[in-house]
Formats: sequence, C-alpha cells, structure tokens
Amino acid sequence: GIGRAICMAMANSGAAVAVADLREDDARATAIKVSGMPVAMNVSEPDSIAAGVAKIEAAWGGIDILVNNAGVFNMASLDKVTWADFRRQFDVNVGGTIFACQAVLPSMKRRGGGVIINFASQAGRRGEPNISLYCSTKAAVISITQSLGLELARDNIRVNAIAPGVIDTPMWDVVDAQFAEYENKPIGQKKREVGKAVPLGRMGDPCDVADPCVFL
Repeated sequence: GIGRAICMAMANSGAAVAVADLREDDARATAIKVSGMPVAMNVSEPDSIAAGVAKIEAAWGGIDILVNNAGVFNMASLDKVTWADFRRQFDVNVGGTIFACQAVLPSMKRRGGGVIINFASQAGRRGEPNISLYCSTKAAVISITQSLGLELARDNIRVNAIAPGVIDTPMWDVVDAQFAEYENKPIGQKKREVGKAVPLGRMGDPCDVADPCVFL
C-alpha cells in the first residue's frame, strides 16, 4: 500500500531504502523492487525496533530519514471496545511511532541531523463514530509530531506528519468490510461512497501520499 509506494518514490529519488515490515516476506518483496534492505520488525516491540535499526546502521553507517508508516485499524462501538484492541492499536500506532523515533535519534544526532515523517490521518483531526480508538491514536501521532518537532529542532532533526484521507490500498478493503457490518451495507458500497465524496471524485492513490513524503 502506502508503504511500498513511499519506498519506491524514495528509491527513485536516490535514497538507499531499508524496508521494515512485520512480515519479512513482504519486506523482501518490496526491497527487491527498490534494491533495498529488508528488515523484519514488529513496531509494537521496542526490542524489535532496536534490532532492526542496529541492522541498518551496521550495514550503512547510519540513518538520515525515518518514515513511520506502520498502522492498524479496527472498528468497534464503545460497548464493544476491548482492552486487547486498545492495546494493539496504541502499541502499533502510537508506541511504534515514539519508539522508532527514539531508536534512530542517536544515529541522526551523530550525523548532524535528519528527517522524521510520521503518518497520522484525517481521522486524527476529527472524531468519527465507531472508531474512537483509531481516531485517538492518530490524534496522538499529530501531537507527538508537534512535540518532537520542537524538541528535536536543536539537533537539526525536522519532524513532520502527513495526514492522508481515503487512500485506495488493501487496508481499505478491510475497512470497507467493517463498515459493511456496522452500517448494514453491501461489501464495496462504503468504499464507493467515500470515493465519490472526495472533491476529485475518487479515492487517493498511494503515489498521492508518497510524493509529499519525498518532498519532506
């Protein structure tokens, strides 16, 4: 989805790309496309993040750019929210962002600066029914970005966030199926509706997000 598009756009712009993914096979498939390095990483576990960062530093000497794109989504009305789902979404979307930033910080300081790009969402800018957990995690990403932007500026590390709207990726098929259950709609209807609601009349393409990422 968005992650692969970013990897390809970054590589086309001259970056050496390390592709981190929970599923190492997926990381390897993308890494082959960009002549990059696959890294198995579970961003909900700080030790896994640290091991992945250490692998990249050992191979390339350091890290200049971090893109925090990993994210998970699940719908649930308040009466159906579970502690396990709360932990999963916050561990990945919020904890993964914070601890990935922490892991690359020493390398960026040694190299005289760097760039961190976090992925928030339009859902982090306004609440939506039945996705209170996801909305709150993405609101947290926006706040983390603002805080770290101020904290790390003295180290010449720029921290920005991108908040995509509806982007046509495999993840949206999962989202559509969950909306179908909660709104009693046929599979595919919600996806068509949100696409038509965009002023351009379509859902975004991953490349629409990757290009601003390269700019930052």
